[in-house]
Amino acid sequence: MKRFIEGEDRSQSVLFPERLDDYIGEDNPVRAIDAFVEELDLAALGFEGVHAEETGRPGYHPSTLLRIYIYGYMNRIQSSRRLERETQRNLELIWLTSRLSPDFKTIADFRRDNGPAIRRVCAQFITLCRQLKLFTEAVVAIDGSKFKAVNNTDRNFNERKLQARIEQLEHSAGRYLDELDRADREPTRVTEARVAHIKHKIRSIKARMKALNALGDQIRSAPDGQISLTDPDARCIATSGKGTAMVGYNVQTAVDTKHHLIVAHSVTNLGNDRMQLAPMAQLARSAIGSKKLKALADRGYFNGTQIRECEALGITALVPKTMTSNNLAKGLFDKSDFRYVAAADEYRCPAGQRAIHRFTTVEKGLTIHKYWASACPRCPMKARCTTGEYRRITRWEHEGVLDTMQRRLNRMPMVARIRRQTVEHPFATLKARMGATHFLTRTLPRVSTEMSLHVLAYNLTRALNIFGTKQLIGMIRA
Repeated sequence: MKRFIEGEDRSQSVLFPERLDDYIGEDNPVRAIDAFVEELDLAALGFEGVHAEETGRPGYHPSTLLRIYIYGYMNRIQSSRRLERETQRNLELIWLTSRLSPDFKTIADFRRDNGPAIRRVCAQFITLCRQLKLFTEAVVAIDGSKFKAVNNTDRNFNERKLQARIEQLEHSAGRYLDELDRADREPTRVTEARVAHIKHKIRSIKARMKALNALGDQIRSAPDGQISLTDPDARCIATSGKGTAMVGYNVQTAVDTKHHLIVAHSVTNLGNDRMQLAPMAQLARSAIGSKKLKALADRGYFNGTQIRECEALGITALVPKTMTSNNLAKGLFDKSDFRYVAAADEYRCPAGQRAIHRFTTVEKGLTIHKYWASACPRCPMKARCTTGEYRRITRWEHEGVLDTMQRRLNRMPMVARIRRQTVEHPFATLKARMGATHFLTRTLPRVSTEMSLHVLAYNLTRALNIFGTKQLIGMIRA
């Protein structure tokens, strides 16, 4: 093989370094994982098996298994079987575990049995980042994204899907019965093997319909009217594409706008973000250790009670209003065209008329004031305002909070862009690392543990990019 770069002879004796430590460079990120785990108080975090039993077979120390998982999630290796193989051939893992190679069952059981402790480790890294003064601006962007669960769409049912499936089976059964009738009329045209196959299909359909009818009772008793057979906590959630949905979880994150670290996260199976703003903002504020916080979110989080709760907690929420006005869609005046006069508690309409307070009511637990002008029936602009006799204007009793927030947004036109470029990138990175399957575990607690490992791996990678390996190790050990 002349004029090619040639490798070494496989039979040639080679003098490898004498020490395992010589294989790993001083700036290798695996050293940062080792230093971080070394500084953790695993007993205080709640890990099992920190102190060895006096009798029985010796087990692996939790620090060894935690190192394996952090390394695996940083390098797109989430499967316990793949992690077992990597501990036997990957030099970085061989160094990290000191040549220990737990079997896949031991690795998987560690993640299953130490979920709360692993989630605390993720929070502990945020505490470290706070000590390193990474959250000085106290501004976070909040968003949610849908992640696929270990549950096929065909294994998720609601009343509509169940009825459609039953109708499909009934149609199939009808076709098979018609073919049996044809076989009875013309026995020579249908073979005995085909008849036996059809009868087997009919028995299978009857068994399937019996099972589906039993599922109907479970669906009707479910709080949200749906059930998932593989992962009972997973739910069918609408995605951004029109008419599309996936069976999975809604992952919420709060991301620091300066360094793009995920300061707080949670996993829910709710299909929308309406009630997530205040809880996520509180988690973020607690994580960064600040009394004040500015929280940016998109329209999906717009909810009056949530925004008022943030205001009461000292959290400045910046959420654009949802564009759901039927009048605006019809080309009529929108509510924003009516100016509220706080001193007189009335609205001034586009025609200059006074829409005064008429009565107060309670709708969906909210106190709502109603306003309209007496001049509506004879107003020359009525055709552009309403199709009814009067243009009624509603105002929530705490709508002043929303008006104040809108004035803030008007003074900060770049908020939407900052939010988007801050919080969208971490989700893309997490999903790229997860691969096509996203979560590998089932049920909400275990999925939350898996998400914490992903977030920890992401944050550790960000910290390495910010400080570099050697500097970060020095900060961890300081």
